[in-house]
Amino acid sequence: MGSEHEISKAVVKRLPRYYRYLGDLMNAKVERISSNELSDLMNVTASQIRQDLNNFGGFGQQGYGYNVKYLYHEIGKILGLDKTYAMIIVGGGHLGQAIANYVKFEKRGFSIKGIFDNNPELEGMLVRGIPIRMTSEMPGFLKENELQIAALTLPKTGAEMVVPVLVENGVKAIWNFAHTDLQVPDDVVVENVHLSESLMQLSYDLNHRKGKE
Repeated sequence: MGSEHEISKAVVKRLPRYYRYLGDLMNAKVERISSNELSDLMNVTASQIRQDLNNFGGFGQQGYGYNVKYLYHEIGKILGLDKTYAMIIVGGGHLGQAIANYVKFEKRGFSIKGIFDNNPELEGMLVRGIPIRMTSEMPGFLKENELQIAALTLPKTGAEMVVPVLVENGVKAIWNFAHTDLQVPDDVVVENVHLSESLMQLSYDLNHRKGKE
C-alpha cells in the first residue's frame, strides 16, 4: 500500500461512494462482484475502479472479483469508520438541528455530544435528547470532553470567531458549512460544505447541459 500523500483527492472522494454501493450489495445478499459489474452499477469504468482500489492493495482476485463484505469493511477501515468520533455542532438553528437529527451519523461512528448557539431563545432546547447550550459554555465543555470534530452551521463571522476556540481546545477536524474559507493550523483538517456554491454549480450545469437549445 502506498503512503497516504500519494493518494489523490479524487480517489479519496470516490471511496464513500464505493462504500455506499457495497453496503447496498451486502443488504441484497450479494457475496461477490466483478469490477465490470460494479462499473455497470456505479457508472465508473472498471479500469478506474481497479486503479482506485490498487492504491490500497487491490483486494480483488483474478477470476473471482471482489468479496463484497470484505471490501466493504476494508474501505470502511480506510475511511476510518472502524473508529468512533465525538463531535459538537456549533450553530443550533435549522441546519444544525437537521444534522443532529440525522441518525445515520451515529451508525457510522459519529456521536454528537453537544450543540451550541448564542441565541438565548434556543438555550435548553432538546434535539434528540441533546440540550442546546450557549456558545460561552463551549470552552469549558471542550476542556471536559475529548472532541475530535466540530460542525460549523453558523454565519461567516461567527465561524471565524469560534475557530480559534475550537483549535485551542483540541478539535482537529472541522466540518464547515459556513460561507467562508477558514484559516486553521496545518494539523487541523477542514471539509467545506458550501451549500450555495453547490447550488450554483447545479445552476451552471442546468444552463449548460448537453443539447441545450
